[in-house]
Amino acid sequence: MNALTDIARALAAGSSDSLPSSLFGLPDQAPHERVLLAADPATGLKAILAVHSTARGPAFGGCRFWSYDNELAALNDALRLSQGMSLKNALANLPFGGGKAVILKPQGDFDRAALFAAFGRAVQSLQGAYITAEDVGTTTADMTGMLAHTQYVSGIPRDGAFGGDPSPKTAYGVFVSIDEGVKRVLGRESLEGVRVALQGLGAVGWHLAEYLHRAGAKLVVADVNAEKVARAQAELGATAVSVTEILAADVDVVAPCALGATLNAQSIPALKATLIAGAANNQLATAADGDALQARGITYLPDYLVNAGGIISVAREFRNEGEESAVMAEVGQIRGRVAELLERVKASGRTPAREADAWARSLLVKPA
Repeated sequence: MNALTDIARALAAGSSDSLPSSLFGLPDQAPHERVLLAADPATGLKAILAVHSTARGPAFGGCRFWSYDNELAALNDALRLSQGMSLKNALANLPFGGGKAVILKPQGDFDRAALFAAFGRAVQSLQGAYITAEDVGTTTADMTGMLAHTQYVSGIPRDGAFGGDPSPKTAYGVFVSIDEGVKRVLGRESLEGVRVALQGLGAVGWHLAEYLHRAGAKLVVADVNAEKVARAQAELGATAVSVTEILAADVDVVAPCALGATLNAQSIPALKATLIAGAANNQLATAADGDALQARGITYLPDYLVNAGGIISVAREFRNEGEESAVMAEVGQIRGRVAELLERVKASGRTPAREADAWARSLLVKPA
């Protein structure tokens, strides 16, 4: 992790003059308030905890556990994701700022429980400036194990109380966003017969596929896990295509639900869909890619607007507020924010990505 120390310090200080060119795609170089590099040789932990903003309250965002090509790729992911969480939490009207953590998956055998215990100690060292939860590669069991080492963790099943896996809430928020987008962009009153391409059938993607299937949508799916694809074919009547073909499928809607930066200069020219709304974070590789989508007549609903259901869920759990029905109702309010964004776009003439960014940044202040 020593190679990252100077970079992390420069970013935390708001100085980007010496940043390597591999740190690309950030919407801006706004300084992060804090970037912690955590290493524990005994467990193999290498983690980056990025606190982008605490203007609205403690930074809240999940922990990603992933095999990165290198440490700089992990840092870039943490910085992009944490900044996205600031915007997401602001638009969701949550009393939290934005943060994110990534853990570089060790090569070879390792003790998962011990590694996450070490990560929990790193979270605790920030003394509440950052609160963590599940994200790609992490589970409710990981979060539960961390409770012995930090109080700043959420997404944990609790007997007789609301809590646990937030992925169904994330999926529901994306579902109502697609439904609203189809009405306003495609001019269709229901999802019956609407063709939707799902890129990724992970925890969120599968729940979204079920919601869409029940609403009558026709699904085209792709995932690196062939068993998940076969299950979608058998249970949901989905059509399967390869992961390299899914974005260019002949559909009405594309729902990116895998990793980020899939909407880029290579993929955008081949898109056939009219609407994009999915659960993946940081779907645009660069801000200019949002402009390119608009130029092609494709409406992009920004990920941090539509996929906020999960953070709404874990935030309510952390504050010990609400119950299942109340949380689902709050997640359902994402529909109204999608409608408001599209009205704002009509008034401003800006792309949805740039309009949502300006809207969210105007809210990066302490809630009244």
